[in-house]
Amino acid sequence: MPGKFKEIIVSAAPQLDQEAAPVLRDQPETGIVRLTLNRPKAYNSLSSGLMAALQAELDTIKADRSIKAVIIAGNGPGFCAGHDLKEIRANPGRQNYEALFRQCSMLMQSIVALPQPVIARVHGIATAAGCQLVASCDLAVAAETARFATPGVNIGLFCSTPMVALSRNVSRKHAMEMLLTGEMIPAHRAEAMGLVNQVVSEAELDEAALAFARLIAAKSPLTVKIGKEAFYRQLEMPLAQAYDYASRVMTENLLARDAEEGIDAFLQKRPPTWQGC
Repeated sequence: MPGKFKEIIVSAAPQLDQEAAPVLRDQPETGIVRLTLNRPKAYNSLSSGLMAALQAELDTIKADRSIKAVIIAGNGPGFCAGHDLKEIRANPGRQNYEALFRQCSMLMQSIVALPQPVIARVHGIATAAGCQLVASCDLAVAAETARFATPGVNIGLFCSTPMVALSRNVSRKHAMEMLLTGEMIPAHRAEAMGLVNQVVSEAELDEAALAFARLIAAKSPLTVKIGKEAFYRQLEMPLAQAYDYASRVMTENLLARDAEEGIDAFLQKRPPTWQGC
């Protein structure tokens, strides 16, 4: 395996050292949940068990109106190194491969479909399906030492499923560069390419992720839900259809109680009181 694929950047990570559960959940502040990938010795590679645990957490969060924003982090020296290659080699065969990628695709789509915005907190490496995970989140903050790659081409396995999320975040030329070369991309270049929103020092990483989450948690949860769903749906539409769809969404949004409250509060120069309806 090429040396660049094995490169591991050690940086700040949540101080959660239990290894019994593949995903750890905590609530750093009211309305904000942090899900921490917890296979540190395997650089949080996406085993079937880890993906199932993360899927279960997302399914629970989806129905919980008290949760306004979600942070996905990684325990140990890296955010996520992609699929668990040892597990893949131990379970060969078309049916097993199809089941694995079906599970991963469902997980990534669940992040996009989640009513609450999801923020990736990235340290160390985010490679292959780990890079896909970052690209699937709504927002991403990265430590300045973080590195990103879709290095499957280096081991004879093109990153075709990571390509789906990656190509919806960065330009075609940048996506093809990452997919065809398999080279590591430093954090500041990932920011310039549009893969991450913000790059900060390792010491500032937790606060940067929480800052985004706080801003979102202070908004009307109904409005955020409406907007997130509309954003992803209109992306796949032709221009005229997108405008027609967005106009219908804004009309429905204006009929909501929170929109009336927000406009009245703005006109009356007072803080709004959101009801989520």
